[in-house]
Amino acid sequence: MYLLNDTPPSQAMDSLTLEHLKTSIPVAHVFDVDQRTGFMAPEPPLSRLPDFWEAWEANLDAAVESKIQLGDKVGLTDAEATASRVWRERVSQAPILSTIGLMCSPILLRRAHLVLAYTLHFYVQSLPPNEPVLIPRSISIPILHVSKKLDIPPILTFSDTVLYNWDFRPNTRSENAVPHPDTIRTQTMFTRMVDEEEFYLCSARIELRGVEILELMRVTMDETFLGDKIAVRRITDYLQTIAGVINELKALLLDVKKLCDPDVYYNQVRPWFRGEDSSENKREWVFQGVDDDPELRTPKELSGPSAGQSSIIHVFDIFLGVDHQATSPGKPSFMSRMQSYMPHNHRSFLNHLKSNPRPLRTFVMNSDDADLLAAFNHAVLALKEFRDAHMIIAALYILGPARRAAKLASRGVDHADEVTSSPSQASDSVKGTGGTDLVKFLKDTRNRTNDALIIP
Repeated sequence: MYLLNDTPPSQAMDSLTLEHLKTSIPVAHVFDVDQRTGFMAPEPPLSRLPDFWEAWEANLDAAVESKIQLGDKVGLTDAEATASRVWRERVSQAPILSTIGLMCSPILLRRAHLVLAYTLHFYVQSLPPNEPVLIPRSISIPILHVSKKLDIPPILTFSDTVLYNWDFRPNTRSENAVPHPDTIRTQTMFTRMVDEEEFYLCSARIELRGVEILELMRVTMDETFLGDKIAVRRITDYLQTIAGVINELKALLLDVKKLCDPDVYYNQVRPWFRGEDSSENKREWVFQGVDDDPELRTPKELSGPSAGQSSIIHVFDIFLGVDHQATSPGKPSFMSRMQSYMPHNHRSFLNHLKSNPRPLRTFVMNSDDADLLAAFNHAVLALKEFRDAHMIIAALYILGPARRAAKLASRGVDHADEVTSSPSQASDSVKGTGGTDLVKFLKDTRNRTNDALIIP
């Protein structure tokens, strides 16, 4: 639904002003935000790098085909441990491939980051839990160079697992087709289990359905510059529609339960996402060779992929005036820190929104219009309820399985088929894949959302 030509019948000067404002907002290519797909790639991302980098693709293929297991899997067999060790030796002995040929192509860079990041996580998470994390040069050097060029950390991100990790399902692509929730599948996975794919696709559906809000948000921002009675009425209608779409996003989030089993996800999928700061044994990730290259620096951000890295959720917060600023001086909030994991252009888009001289919440507070106020609060409550749903999912997919895993693991290896993650990972103080205290973080974001309500 696009409202680009829906100009209010105001005075001629107001009409011209609105049209000028619409054209003055930078077009999609500046921020890599597509009118049809939002932050999702509008076309299927590259599924394989050119032949020069085939060794990277082959190493990742070998990990998936060999069904490499988690190093802290309860009941890990000798055969499984050997298969993982042999694969890691293969990766360690691989040549260090040049990244120069990637540097002028964002498409190649994104695929390279995805392949290297999945390989990195396979390598790290398949290590025995008592071994140091020494990332071999064949991975560390290229991923550090690629990540520096992309301006994102050298680790698996939300954009790797969702935004640039899809293709059309067989027989669903037509000419000029764009991705739709019912037509896409996931390209790259750790386990190839339907539970893992559904976890990724749940986020992808939210990204695609949220595109309508991006357009409604844009025209709402245009209308605030006019500020007349007609503009207020239109903004009121837009906000009611936005609230309805957010409610749909909540339903999409809860629909993950249909194909993703909580215990399978917690024990067999989620552990692969862990970053350095969500590791229970606090192992430092050492990127070998980083000190030998003057262009590279030891990475400081090594959190795993998180929904907190979804740009569209940050857009909702900025638009509705939800404040996620840090409470500790000099220390960025988790949500602010997660922006460094987003594609650079998407980050720039968020900064562009923050610079809006007429924030919507301030406009509503100054409007003295009861209907507009009610519509704004309706949208904020819808976002708060979306976060309530996120807490439900966290309890179902993380907190509950963590307790069950702890009980089963305490019974011994007879239940190894039911538990993958070790007992140390299964506790009430569970960390999110982004390294936060999960329950505290979710409650905090929900409360901050509720604080955006305007009390008459």
